[in-house]
Amino acid sequence: MTVDLRPFSLPLAEPLDTARGTVERREGLLVRVESEDSESGDSESDPDLVGVGEATPLSGWTESDDDCEAALAEAADAVEAGADPESVLDDLGDAPAARHALDLALADLRASREGVALYRYLGSDDRVESVPVNATVGDAPVAETVAAAESAADAGFGCIKCKVGARAVSADVERIEAVADALDGRELRADANGAWDRATAQQFLDAVGDRLAYVEQPLPATDLAGLAALSGPVALDETLARVALDDALDADPEAVVLKPMALGGPRPTVAVAERAREAGVEPVVTTTVDGSVARTAAVHVAAAIPDPQACGLATANRLESDLGPDIAPVADGRVMVPQGAGNGTADTWGNRD
Repeated sequence: MTVDLRPFSLPLAEPLDTARGTVERREGLLVRVESEDSESGDSESDPDLVGVGEATPLSGWTESDDDCEAALAEAADAVEAGADPESVLDDLGDAPAARHALDLALADLRASREGVALYRYLGSDDRVESVPVNATVGDAPVAETVAAAESAADAGFGCIKCKVGARAVSADVERIEAVADALDGRELRADANGAWDRATAQQFLDAVGDRLAYVEQPLPATDLAGLAALSGPVALDETLARVALDDALDADPEAVVLKPMALGGPRPTVAVAERAREAGVEPVVTTTVDGSVARTAAVHVAAAIPDPQACGLATANRLESDLGPDIAPVADGRVMVPQGAGNGTADTWGNRD
């Protein structure tokens, strides 16, 4: 098996504010694996024996860019030297973005060889045409927040997620109440990105918790005792990058937000989703604002989960340019699931735009 790496850099349509600073570009590596049993020896004419993966590190969620590149280079050398790819994946536990790229490339290769869509390879027994997705409304004054939420509802989104935590809690309560009044019947979520202390989070939940499906990450990631003590519907996001899954589930959340890039690939993410469901917790698949290869794979992951909740997969518009065409477009609040063999993005490798 041969493994090739190719760096990329994608400008964002608007800067992304994170706990580690502002991100203006999403940079990473594409990984291409080719089976040695290719009959033609020409990967472009024999795409069924090629798999492509994406590593797009994000500080605070995954390893650093430099660590990701080093880990992938070492993994590529090991696989080409004849090491078992699954053993190589096991060695990438501390580099989830690098592991994601190799796990996706191998899954893409194997699903393509079997002639099935990636979501079928990941375990779905049924044909899935589309998956519901949420729209995200950023921080803004009340009138602007309501207008953005109404615009998303008019576009067909049945689930709206509002960013909170950037202003006084009383202001966020007012924003949520206004959106809930304007969008009666739509599912409404809030995302605090760990901004609050316990008292502030409980104040918010007491005020509007009954109008929300859940509040995503109301407390810092590692405050499991505080998260478990909150009264009201809570989802965990950043927590999953910092603590063991069973410890997170012990906090009894309403939902867990699963980012394949941070969880080490499509296959581990499906396994986490299954474990969450066993514990009575709903999995919600999202991206870390990835390129088209990883974003499409996240769509397949969501499609592999029976009856998925609205997922955070409507993120293509966050990029000014992309790795390739968007083969999983969003329409009427749902993302289309590609039905071709594999992930459907093997030709991205040759796209230099």
